[in-house]
Amino acid sequence: MAVVGGEPRCKNAPASSRGAESRGARVQRYSIFSLARNALNDHADWERAWRSPDPKPSYAVVIVGAGGHGLATAYYLAKEHGIRDVAVLEKGWLGGGNTGRNTTVVRSNYLNDDSAALYEKSLQLFEGLSRELNFNVMLSQRGLMMLAHSPHELRAHQRLVSAMRLNGIEGEMLSVEQVKALCPILNCSPRSRYPVFGASFQRRGGTARHDALAWGYARAADARGVDIIQNCEVTGLRLEAGRIRGLETTRGYIEAAKVGVVVAGHASVLAAMAGLRLPIQSHPLQALVTEPIKPVLHRVVMSGAVHVYVSQSDRGELVLGAGIDGYNSYAQRGSFHVIEAQLAALKELFPIVSRLRMMRQWGGIVDICPDASPIIGKTPVEGLYFNCGWGTGGFKSTPGSGFVFAHTIAADEPHPLAAPFALKRFETGRLLDEHGSAGVAH
Repeated sequence: MAVVGGEPRCKNAPASSRGAESRGARVQRYSIFSLARNALNDHADWERAWRSPDPKPSYAVVIVGAGGHGLATAYYLAKEHGIRDVAVLEKGWLGGGNTGRNTTVVRSNYLNDDSAALYEKSLQLFEGLSRELNFNVMLSQRGLMMLAHSPHELRAHQRLVSAMRLNGIEGEMLSVEQVKALCPILNCSPRSRYPVFGASFQRRGGTARHDALAWGYARAADARGVDIIQNCEVTGLRLEAGRIRGLETTRGYIEAAKVGVVVAGHASVLAAMAGLRLPIQSHPLQALVTEPIKPVLHRVVMSGAVHVYVSQSDRGELVLGAGIDGYNSYAQRGSFHVIEAQLAALKELFPIVSRLRMMRQWGGIVDICPDASPIIGKTPVEGLYFNCGWGTGGFKSTPGSGFVFAHTIAADEPHPLAAPFALKRFETGRLLDEHGSAGVAH
């Protein structure tokens, strides 16, 4: 990516895309003053957050997938690299895939240096995102606690915290007494089935609102001229002489100089359209919420041994997640035995919630690499890029993922933070094993 005379140039992009002007330069700014002003007219004059345009015949860049990662990529292409001739295609509705089906946890407590750097970049972006996007993503840095239930697990957490500190990421170890003080409703009895020996703690960890993140990026990308096209399913990729030429969609053929694919669990389906076979598997991942109660849980609590992670939403619901279902599937539902196991784990850790009722349950489709780390970068097809394999860590990585993927597409070379996650690592054997730091079993 280079800027000459104020005009950004995207390698391999059509000349017509260079220096494209933002089509939504004037966007209504959200503030206490605009809220009060619109209240005088029964809130009838709010502008639409983003347009719903028809697709153009061609674009410099097309992003497939209007979830958080895809929308973040489009936003940073426009903001950081000046590439505004961008379309984001979504087969359903914006944010209706995994973005709207996760458990909203954000953190950067990862073991490997490369993973820690990428997730920390994402967390740093989260911390300034509401102001940058002028949209409240409802970041709540309430602290994230990972419990240790044995001396061996406690040593593993100590190793993790030491690695975090060496990478400049704050983290600390908690004694049983400190755990109890920070989370009084947790069962810390030494006579319990899974006694608590301590915990690792990241104070900057917490939660953010998943749909607000997608909406904020969509609004900001649209304001910079990006076309967000919903109900537009990609049915094929057109290749010529080893490079991407365009996409067949349910709304017609769209020519594109570059295509970035960010479709989570369906990455292998899109890859097959280009004759590629990715080293990933797709599994259902379930979550559920209880009926709402008064605030009782002021931290995010994770337990790999008892196998549940839980936080309390702003509406009072307890939001629960666990591990993936063991079978491969594209169905957005799960198995009853997983629900039963995570509810049993919740009751083991928090006996006071034993009489709560489950209010609703859902599933998302996660794509998992053999090393539980993502794939970000170029493919053997020139101009075709994939961002996939995030497994259970997709939501927390959204800003950082979009930031590095936008750079990779614009410059046609990996961002330094994304370079270790290239597809070629499966040829060289330099894998990034993050099964332990994933927080749940894969």
